[in-house]
Amino acid sequence: MRRALLFSTLCFLLAQCSPSDEQQKAPLSPAAPAAEYANPVVAGSLPDPTIIRTDDGWFYLYATEDHRNTPIMKSKNLVKWGLVGTAFTDATRPNFEPGGGLWAPDICYINGKYVLYYSMSVWGGGSTCGIGVAVADKPGGPFEDRGKLFRSNEIGVHNSIDPFYMEDDGKKYLFWGSFHGIYAAELNDDGLSLKNTAEKTRIAGNAFEATYIHKRGGYYYLFASVGSCCEGISSTYKLVVGRAEALLGGYVSKEGAPMMHDSYTVVIAPNAYFVGNGHCSEIVQDTAGQDWVLYHGVDVSDPNSGRKLLLDQVKWDENGWPYIEGGSPSHGKTPIPQF
Repeated sequence: MRRALLFSTLCFLLAQCSPSDEQQKAPLSPAAPAAEYANPVVAGSLPDPTIIRTDDGWFYLYATEDHRNTPIMKSKNLVKWGLVGTAFTDATRPNFEPGGGLWAPDICYINGKYVLYYSMSVWGGGSTCGIGVAVADKPGGPFEDRGKLFRSNEIGVHNSIDPFYMEDDGKKYLFWGSFHGIYAAELNDDGLSLKNTAEKTRIAGNAFEATYIHKRGGYYYLFASVGSCCEGISSTYKLVVGRAEALLGGYVSKEGAPMMHDSYTVVIAPNAYFVGNGHCSEIVQDTAGQDWVLYHGVDVSDPNSGRKLLLDQVKWDENGWPYIEGGSPSHGKTPIPQF
């Protein structure tokens, strides 16, 4: 009798302590995401980043091909990135510049298609380099190359690389240029060719490359890079800015000096941790209303691993000029953007 009572009691206790079928099926709660990050957000080389956010909330990033055939990365928060693949394969790779590299892409969404503008050049090939375009139905590709838009020697602008696309007032424009003037020209409605009647317009001087224009309030902000991009720890690249009341200029520095005469205001300078900082992505805003920008820089502690991906918040002063806290890349813990 006593043994039967003990057995019944033990069974009752085991039933109370054992998980139910529903509990066994329930997934474990995911670990809380890290609340902070530190630069670089990607330790590998991802120069000249461009990003786009899709309707499902994912960011896609494309970069100069230190990873052959143009790498595509994916993230939900601009901090944790995973490799999706490449925009091209060896079989589908653009070829209008024999032996050329694919540099400084710009991703856009035009008329229901993902449109990728790219530069193609060999180092030092300023006369024969040019800009091409490819399209895809999905941000992860595959991208179908539609060929070159123009070469330097066809458009009359030496070193025609670093494309940037922007729509304004119902018109589509392509901006480009690298240390031989920054130029703009109007595109056809599909974004895949220059208008036959388009005339190129110069908007900045010879000090600049890597154009990105951000519209905020009543101003257009022309972000660009000055200095040397690709000399490792000796790189002097800096991210700079000017602004104008019209898309095609005239752009001036904070002091009112024309960018056409190579004047600018520095946004991101070097520091003890990162040098050669520049060629920014598009600015994106999180749910807290904070603006963020990606760019590349050389990690002083690891200078041989290329130009790493850096992330910082863009702030705006009382007169509407952009700046990064401290004037150089953040180092140490920074709150992660919330999207």
